[in-house]
Amino acid sequence: MLRPYNRKINYYETDKMQVVHHSNYSRYMEEARLDMMVQLGLSYDVLEQMGVVIPVLELHNYYLKSMTYGDEIDIFCKIIKLTPVRFTVRYEMMRHGTDEMIHRAETSHAFVDTNFMPMNLKKHYPDVYKKFSENLVKIRDDDND
Repeated sequence: MLRPYNRKINYYETDKMQVVHHSNYSRYMEEARLDMMVQLGLSYDVLEQMGVVIPVLELHNYYLKSMTYGDEIDIFCKIIKLTPVRFTVRYEMMRHGTDEMIHRAETSHAFVDTNFMPMNLKKHYPDVYKKFSENLVKIRDDDND
């Protein structure tokens, strides 16, 4: 089981009301996704050295509650969809130490080569694909609500 990514909200990430500006959520997700990849033994720098690039294709945010300056959050990442050329990550941002969800999001990504041509990861790097597939989390349809 992957550990969550923990983060404290900085003052510069907030607006005049000390509420996190919406542009920062994608940064938090990237930080958490990079941490998840390291936990899986798939750091981005190593993948890029292999010629595997993972651009973002889609980003969906669901703002449930505000985050403010000084809040501490835990971001749980789950790989919820996987094909040989794409994958989707779900993010659940919780107030640290609670079960209070304050934000949920999903990003989808492609596996491409250094020329940004789609790559069949399962065919070209089966060991890397296996690490992704071993961490695929099945979700119920009602988990999408």
